[in-house]
Amino acid sequence: MNIRSLSHAALFCAASAIPFQALQAQASAQPDDEDVAPADNQIIVTAQLIEQRALDVPITISALTGDAIAELGVTDLDELSNYIPGLNIQEQSANNPGIVIRGITSDSGSAQQGPRVTLYYNGVDISRSRGSYQAIYDLDRVEVIKGPQATLFGTASAVGAISLVSARPRAGYSAEVTGGYGNFDQTLVSGFVNAGSDVVAGRVAFEWRTRDGYVENLAPSQQEDLYAQDQFGARGSLRFTPNDRLTVDLVGTFDRQRHGGTPFISDTFATPDGPADPFGRAFLGGSPYSEAALGDSQLGLDREVYDANLTAEYLIGDSLTFTTVNGYREFDSHEVFDADGGPAPFLEFAEIAKGHQVSHEGRFTYVDPRWRAAFGWNFFTEDNLQRVPFSTEEGTFLQCLTTSLGLAPVIPGIPCVAADGSVPAAQVTQLATGGAATAIPYSSVFENQGNNQSYSLFADATFIPTTSLELTAGARLLIEQRRSGFVTSVPNSVLTGAPLIPGQIDNGGRTFEAEDSFSAVLPRFNALYRITPDLNVFATVSKGRRSPVVSLGARRAGTEVLPNINVIPQEVVWNYEGGIKFGSRAVSGSLGVYYQDYSNFQTTRTISDPNDPSGLPLGTTVTESVGSASNLGVEAEINIRPTSWLSVFANVGYIDGGIDDDPTNGTVAGDRFRLQPEWQAAGGFTIDYPVAPGVRIFATPSVTHRSRIFFEVPNSLRISQEAVTLLNARAGVSFADDRFEVAGFIRNATNERYLLDAGNTGGAFGRPTFIPAEPRFYGVQLTARIGR
Repeated sequence: MNIRSLSHAALFCAASAIPFQALQAQASAQPDDEDVAPADNQIIVTAQLIEQRALDVPITISALTGDAIAELGVTDLDELSNYIPGLNIQEQSANNPGIVIRGITSDSGSAQQGPRVTLYYNGVDISRSRGSYQAIYDLDRVEVIKGPQATLFGTASAVGAISLVSARPRAGYSAEVTGGYGNFDQTLVSGFVNAGSDVVAGRVAFEWRTRDGYVENLAPSQQEDLYAQDQFGARGSLRFTPNDRLTVDLVGTFDRQRHGGTPFISDTFATPDGPADPFGRAFLGGSPYSEAALGDSQLGLDREVYDANLTAEYLIGDSLTFTTVNGYREFDSHEVFDADGGPAPFLEFAEIAKGHQVSHEGRFTYVDPRWRAAFGWNFFTEDNLQRVPFSTEEGTFLQCLTTSLGLAPVIPGIPCVAADGSVPAAQVTQLATGGAATAIPYSSVFENQGNNQSYSLFADATFIPTTSLELTAGARLLIEQRRSGFVTSVPNSVLTGAPLIPGQIDNGGRTFEAEDSFSAVLPRFNALYRITPDLNVFATVSKGRRSPVVSLGARRAGTEVLPNINVIPQEVVWNYEGGIKFGSRAVSGSLGVYYQDYSNFQTTRTISDPNDPSGLPLGTTVTESVGSASNLGVEAEINIRPTSWLSVFANVGYIDGGIDDDPTNGTVAGDRFRLQPEWQAAGGFTIDYPVAPGVRIFATPSVTHRSRIFFEVPNSLRISQEAVTLLNARAGVSFADDRFEVAGFIRNATNERYLLDAGNTGGAFGRPTFIPAEPRFYGVQLTARIGR
């Protein structure tokens, strides 16, 4: 059952979290049509394994259909998050998305650390950070679940989940192709072809996007400007329905990115343009030694992802269904970046992330007028690594590091970068060696590994004593095996006789390993009461968990180098939530209040002390527990459809939360969570008006707002972004009964200058960097359709 808006303009609806692995409910298991017949302004969801109006489900979810995403002109998940209260996605690159639900971030690239936010793609967990980015073309819907619902997630997401569901093949023939062009030489070619019968149907969809970088790079060694885009995705789907009891879906997906470098720009290192300006032209030249040490002389991302999913659902009897979901995902990415943000070959890094994931779930579901129940099992395994090569020139590095940290420089009076953008520090090797050497290239490698497995059993039941009341209880038993690996290759510096980056420890290329096993029981309880058929209230109590971390580094014991093992305890959250949902043919919406209580709250800290007890080098990150934290929030969404051609939407989210202001929580006590706005809101309307037979005009202007966010914990005003308000719009004309369409779009219409991120790796070396967010983008798109 596809979740779709019955009105082309219906954009938002508070809905229910679902077991994403079972999105098709059999007709015989559904209530009578009149029980779920929607108003024109509502979305139907297959929550709790049957078709229901969104307001009939006692869990908070925000859902957008593929049509709604197209109306908004949204092309990526980070743009989409501006329209969903409680969700914030920061896409530093396709290799490093930061995903925030209700103020809690999941963005670590470490192979040893588990995510907080679970991403599902066609029912399969794809949460590993470096492999999770997924293009959002030809989607049926996106659902954002807020709050833990452990019986619904195979890996027990701590704070929520995002489900991406691709459009499924259907009987008949249809096709669509779109071409587009915009400023910064944006180009787009996308489309799909669908063909088949009621027994066998297939669908092929694709999208290819390119764009020039929006930050000009003055470095003559670089071929592309920063944040240039070259992204291709293709998906093939096959549906087999031999009878009315069995449905089998096979989906294969390929995604590829060849993007320009990330604009990590210093606010202190000048360029030939003059004083440093995070919103000006950059000079990120990499290093003449980058190709040998980092694998590429050019800044940027080279990433490929392969994904396969097999889902089968069999109706055993009128009330009993068996569903199995099986997935395989493999990712391989290589990103080269200039972490110091200036012209000097000071901090040149690459990140190589590779991994694969395998998952299987089987589940029996039972539905009758008084009971709904599910029982099943889940298995998930992943094997991945994060390798970080480093490259520099020794004299330049030592001079830049000491002047950045306020230490005694190698050669007094020589700055790292001069006011004209030149690099006087490049002379230091020659001066320090008395002319014996003009340059000494240096490189080292750090790698962490993770091999993690989880096994779980879950059961969930809903009792319906009357037509007005539903009571749900369930639990998941989870068992994990986590194994971490750690490898370094750190030669000594020629100039100092020690590792160049403070804190680096050479373990001689050996692989240190550590492993541990963990278990947990995660319950949930829900209640729904129907005041009227169009007005419901709900309440939920649920427990979430972020996995313990088997943190592994190295330490010295005399002349020996030994493993440094630190097990970070599990992070636990109890989520308490209540709300009201309403819906009619003209108005639908929701209002919810939640409180979340965290213990052993985990934060990610960048190592800035060479004597850090973690044994990790300067500039890397470590996960640690900082104590207790809490969240109090309110979310509201409304969609109004006063006429058949006009729909108005608005939503708002408020969060008062962070690390508890308790002395036992140390220096971060009282700080807000990373990337957490206090206020988030969006609003707009859609006009879809017929002006002649077969001809209609449409327009969706919208506005989004987000209050100040901090990019790091501990909080710093310097490393933050004040409130941002963006204006966006998409409008056009459709003719020949929707066979052809011309549309224009504009994003960030006022060309607002704001930061996407700040601090980053350079901050650990005394030189924080700043990433400018997207400027004004605009363009036009032409679409042709057959057999819609």
